[in-house]
Amino acid sequence: MGISVRARWWAELPPSAGAAVMAAGIISAGLHLIGRDGLSIAALVFAAALWLVLAADFTARLLGDRRRFRAEADTPAALTAVAATAVLGNRLSLLGWQAVALGLLALAAALWPGLLVAVLRHWGYRMPGAAFLVCVATQGLAVLATTLAAPTGQDWLGRAALAAFCLGVLLYAEALVRFDFRQVVSGAGDHWVAGGALSITALAASGLTASPLWTGWVHAGLRTVTLAALGLSLAWYAVLLAAEALRPRPRYDIRRWSSVFPLGMTATACLAAAAPTGVEWLRPLGTVLLWVAVAAWVLTFAALLVERGGARPGR
Repeated sequence: MGISVRARWWAELPPSAGAAVMAAGIISAGLHLIGRDGLSIAALVFAAALWLVLAADFTARLLGDRRRFRAEADTPAALTAVAATAVLGNRLSLLGWQAVALGLLALAAALWPGLLVAVLRHWGYRMPGAAFLVCVATQGLAVLATTLAAPTGQDWLGRAALAAFCLGVLLYAEALVRFDFRQVVSGAGDHWVAGGALSITALAASGLTASPLWTGWVHAGLRTVTLAALGLSLAWYAVLLAAEALRPRPRYDIRRWSSVFPLGMTATACLAAAAPTGVEWLRPLGTVLLWVAVAAWVLTFAALLVERGGARPGR
């Protein structure tokens, strides 16, 4: 009975559960940047373990429940499969596991076009914040490719990263047009991705700025874009935080992991951008925001445990 209940619990997870991997993975990267490697590895272990569970579930649905797989692949949340894989690969690359990170980049890149096309074919207007995952997944590829370019000596990865970055910016603009701004005060959690998508754009841009591949006006342009994207993401952060204070939504929802991810991403983007842009005050700001993200992760995980503890078999 216990095994069947647990199996049913995992089978009920929607694609948006991938945001929990994204949240833990980016917080792990941020903790690494401030030298908190013990906590960073703990977050990485959590992200990797959950990624393996979700990857097994993704494969089972692909092979054994094609109807449900096709229905879920049409939704923006399906792109968390790409984004979570890219975020995990980025952290493993920082750990020095380049071969594994390259494998995850190949996997994410293989999943990305099919899922992206399926989502874009079913796009509408007045969409929730998950619409911005078209940008997040694309910029996740750019971040991972940029991270891998230097240690592997593969310059083509840096050029591919720039192409993915430019496409991600265009996808953000399109998602913004389709976003239902009422979600800012009524969303269940994924409305925070409106800001998080800009944060990962800034993180990708900072990696490109730091790359020796780009010099002259290209380097200057990338630095400007990094700071502009980071400034806009911080503005979103302030607006979304104010909206949460005005209209509290304390009830646990799995989409709350899509709130934690942007908090961690904004912090990590600040930390990563400080050196290549020469704006040193971004580092202490990023450190403060990172601990806010860690606190949000702990609270969301505690809410999950309370929610699961209150669930009854057969519900």
